[in-house]
Amino acid sequence: MDKKAKKKIEVLRKRLEKLQTQLKGAKEQMDDPSEVQSLEDDIANIHSEVNELKNS
Repeated sequence: MDKKAKKKIEVLRKRLEKLQTQLKGAKEQMDDPSEVQSLEDDIANIHSEVNELKNS
């Protein structure tokens, strides 16, 4: 894994933490049910991107 991939993984992990916090808040309030699904989709996409970078 090169330096660029490591930096991208680091950025993705920070974004993942932020999204997980938002998801927790969205589940507690449930103002917009589609927001929860959207956040879960974003989290899944980040997980797959991190795995892809690790395996390359």
